Amino acid sequence: MLKKKSANKLQVQKARDAEYTIQSVARACTILKCFDRSGGTLSLSEVASRSELSKPTAYRMLATLVECTMLERREKNSYQLTTSQWHPKKFRLGYASQSEEFSFSRLVSESIRSSAYDAGVDLMVLNNRYSPKAALRNAEMFVREHVDLVIEFQTNQQSASSVASKLIEAKIPIIAIDIPHPGAHYYGANNYRAGLIGGQALGEACIQRWGGVVDEVILLELPMAGPLPRSRLTGILGGLREVLPKVPDQKVRFLNGNGQYEISLDVMRKHLRKTRERRVLIGGMNDPSCLGALQAFEEAGREEHCLVVGQNASIEARREMRRQTSPFVGSVSYFPEQYGEAIISLALDMLHGKEVPPATFVKHQFIDRANVDAIYPNDSLISMADGDSLLFSKR
Repeated sequence: MLKKKSANKLQVQKARDAEYTIQSVARACTILKCFDRSGGTLSLSEVASRSELSKPTAYRMLATLVECTMLERREKNSYQLTTSQWHPKKFRLGYASQSEEFSFSRLVSESIRSSAYDAGVDLMVLNNRYSPKAALRNAEMFVREHVDLVIEFQTNQQSASSVASKLIEAKIPIIAIDIPHPGAHYYGANNYRAGLIGGQALGEACIQRWGGVVDEVILLELPMAGPLPRSRLTGILGGLREVLPKVPDQKVRFLNGNGQYEISLDVMRKHLRKTRERRVLIGGMNDPSCLGALQAFEEAGREEHCLVVGQNASIEARREMRRQTSPFVGSVSYFPEQYGEAIISLALDMLHGKEVPPATFVKHQFIDRANVDAIYPNDSLISMADGDSLLFSKR
């Protein structure tokens, strides 16, 4: 009895569904079912016979399905399923990493690799090695390999035009990380905003430590990155002056740290031989530069004479800010571990022809002793890389 009632309900539902059936759509589905996915072709006569439609009706339906890219016309009155309809193209992306030297760029690379794998995307990875020549060679390799899109992470602004030109000439779209490239979608820091956050924190630390008295402000540059990333330093100075408006230009000194620990350490050593200032505020383009400068102060026995704010909130910087006696106040985070998901999603949107904005900015947050354990609770589980061990071997 229950089975009979259930069958009756099913018949009633089918009857109701039939009222909403669109005949032309039903006929199109009938025609598509005539084809198998092996890629074989069918003639008009074969389709008409299999679908039990008249030839004129079958022809009109076939023409419509070709126009809608569901079918391909191979020759006169010969049709097959559109290959891409049933076998979506597996995109192949090129990724030129900045360098494996820095923990920040390593995290960016790891997140991009992981997200590409999760998205089922082939990823060809090359290393720019912090070198303009390597970046250009890698761009040429991507062109030879006919990748569908390139994710470019290289630091030299002067070589950006050459790299982009190679790829654009080959009609390969580009996503540029942190350094703008002509014709590329920009993904990365809101440089001035990130600098502003750091500068404000530096000024507040100066008030707490020295009552707002400043003898010198040192900003560590990365000239080859160009004017847009340099706005990070402009932001630091702007944020500092929001808190300490009377810091004059003559107290501000720019030093070229090249974004690297060793170079920043060396230029700061030389600077300290010429000055005996006792209240020095330090900001820079990234954490390696700031940590190199701090090391120079420590070597000179003048650690208490400086306050430092970094950029990137790298694992090295987070370890340093946890050291209770350290003058390293904190660092502005860019969350590189989250880059991959956003960049791969952006790449797929671009390849599928979706409209995307010309730039995507990452979020920024200041990390210090007060919140580092809450935001990065698993730092103690992360094994130190060889470079990290060397960096902290004296602490």
